[in-house]
Amino acid sequence: MDDEDPIPFVDKVNTRYLETLVGYNARRAALVIIAEFMERMAVYELRTVDFSVLSLITHNPGITSKQLCNTLGIQAPNLVSMVNALEQRDLIKRLPHPNDGRAMGLHLTELGEQTVRRAEKTAAELERDVTAKLSPQERKTLLALLKKIYK
Repeated sequence: MDDEDPIPFVDKVNTRYLETLVGYNARRAALVIIAEFMERMAVYELRTVDFSVLSLITHNPGITSKQLCNTLGIQAPNLVSMVNALEQRDLIKRLPHPNDGRAMGLHLTELGEQTVRRAEKTAAELERDVTAKLSPQERKTLLALLKKIYK
C-alpha cells in the first residue's frame, strides 16, 4: 500500500451477500429465538434439547431412547446422560416396553407433566412474541418452508 493511499475503514457493515443465504438468515433468526427461549426456560431449568425431549415424551408416551435419538438427531451417549438427569429430577420414568423386552419406554411423572404443561405454554407465548411481525399466514408459510428444508 502506498503511503498516500487512504486506509480503508467501515462505517456501516455491508451484509447484503450474507443476507441472500438461507443458512445465514435461518441461523440469525434461530439465535434470536434460542436466546429468548433459554431465558424463558431458565425458570424450569430446561435447555432447548431438554424441552424437545420432554415434549416428545409428552406427545408420545412410551417413546424409546432410540426413537428420540432418531427424531432429534442426538447421539445415544448424549441422550443417556440427559435421560438420567431428567429421571433424577423426577420429570420422567422408564417403564418396560410392552412389545420389546429389551427396550424401556419413557413416560412423564406427575411433576414432569406439570412442568411440560407450563413450559409448552411458555414456548407458545415465546413463539407468538418472536413472530409478532408476521401475519398468521406468513408464519404458517415460514414453518412450511423451513420443514421443506429439513424433512
